[in-house]
Amino acid sequence: MSAYVFELVVAVVGACAAAIAAVAGFGIGSLLTPTFALRTSTNVAVAAVSVPHLIGTALRFWSMRSNVDRRVVVTFGLTSAAGGLMGALLQDLTSNRYLTIVFGLVLLFVAGSELTGLSRRMRFRGPTAWIAGGVSGLLGGLIGNQGGIRSAALLGFDVSKESFVASATAIGLIVDGARMPVYAWSLGGEMIAVWPLIAIATAGVIAGTLFGRRLLDRIPDTHFRRIVALLLALLGGAMAAKGLTNSGG
Repeated sequence: MSAYVFELVVAVVGACAAAIAAVAGFGIGSLLTPTFALRTSTNVAVAAVSVPHLIGTALRFWSMRSNVDRRVVVTFGLTSAAGGLMGALLQDLTSNRYLTIVFGLVLLFVAGSELTGLSRRMRFRGPTAWIAGGVSGLLGGLIGNQGGIRSAALLGFDVSKESFVASATAIGLIVDGARMPVYAWSLGGEMIAVWPLIAIATAGVIAGTLFGRRLLDRIPDTHFRRIVALLLALLGGAMAAKGLTNSGG
């Protein structure tokens, strides 16, 4: 694949990922990271994608700031950010192979629970919300894919679609602020080396965020959680398959 074709792919993937994130609260890291990893190491890809992820998340947050559920952000978001920071610090010290399988299976379980109605019996309140935030943040930080596990955990809260996405976005912004200094300190030189791809991905993410924000308004409330569950199932299946393939290699 030529450099120009790959840059076009990065822009298109960035736009699609951001549109999905505007609907489901995750997607930028899930799609852009493996795309970047085609040309860089996985660790550099995670760090590089954190830049368009931060910009897209900030733009989405600004457009939905009035819908943020502060209770969710305080109880779930703060421990999620702390767990994400710890996961980012430990990323180089752990083997992601088996964690990736666990990550995928967790997402598949959550998606199945939502589609079958089981999740309606499970709602996070009090200390449970703090624990769910910390565990989901830690796992997401270790894998470098926090958005999917965060949205999966947020299905445990009884909130509207706008509050769901807005709260996920606010938490994502906190997590980005916590992890960006870690990536800049440990992989700053490698990130600068791929700055053209970062810039192209950022442009795609901005365009996709603006489109996805309008798309969210058109999705009926009755269908929203099922759409999120289906997207989580796709991500979970892909992550589990990736982990199993790597463990067999």
